[in-house]
Amino acid sequence: MLRHLGTKRTYAHNVKLASLLCITAGFVNAAGFLGFAVLTTNVTGHAALFAERIAMQDWKTARVVALWMFLFLAGAFISSVIVSFIGRNQRFSYVIPILIEIAILLGVAVFGYKYDQSLVGKEIFAGSLLFAMGLQNSLVSIVSGSVVRTTHLTGTFTDLGIELGQVIQKNTVDKAALKTRIKLRSAIIFFFMCGALSGAYLFRYLSFHAFFIPLAILVFTLLSDVYRIKIKRYYIHHNPFN
Repeated sequence: MLRHLGTKRTYAHNVKLASLLCITAGFVNAAGFLGFAVLTTNVTGHAALFAERIAMQDWKTARVVALWMFLFLAGAFISSVIVSFIGRNQRFSYVIPILIEIAILLGVAVFGYKYDQSLVGKEIFAGSLLFAMGLQNSLVSIVSGSVVRTTHLTGTFTDLGIELGQVIQKNTVDKAALKTRIKLRSAIIFFFMCGALSGAYLFRYLSFHAFFIPLAILVFTLLSDVYRIKIKRYYIHHNPFN
């Protein structure tokens, strides 16, 4: 689901990618909001908050919000640079961004209890999650050819609305491909919502230790892709009929 690029990618690859990483993003968004009172997977709301704080001349909070937006951008930038440096067509170009994201979630899960409701604490913890989501969104966008977005639903709902309008038109060409895209958009929305519901529910009982769950999903995603590669290589090299 991560190593196949371009024409090698299929609908199944994108659905697998969406199912695992949309759950992760939805979980982080809900748990991050409950833990730090900050939306941690997109910057749309932060742009409005930034403008409102500027208008209220609350420069301290405006600076923090600007930092959050910058960190999401920085995460997307760094993920893109890492993949470009290693090479988009290299099998393990996605490993480093995911490992960084895993490290960030581990830090929040282990040290989140130290959050003291201060602006500095919120700046650090929420900012780190925004950076991680920037990493993930950029990586998934690159891998899927901008087909899958995992950290927000605004564009997905827009695309789904457009495609639902197109599918009922009689003169629509290639309705099969259109229906496939609708199924993928629906899967993205469904799994993001599942992640959000799980994050909201489990954070109430596990507090910051709930972040171990999206961390485990990322580890599973990474190992499953690497493990499948190794199994394939072993089969090719040891198959007596080759």
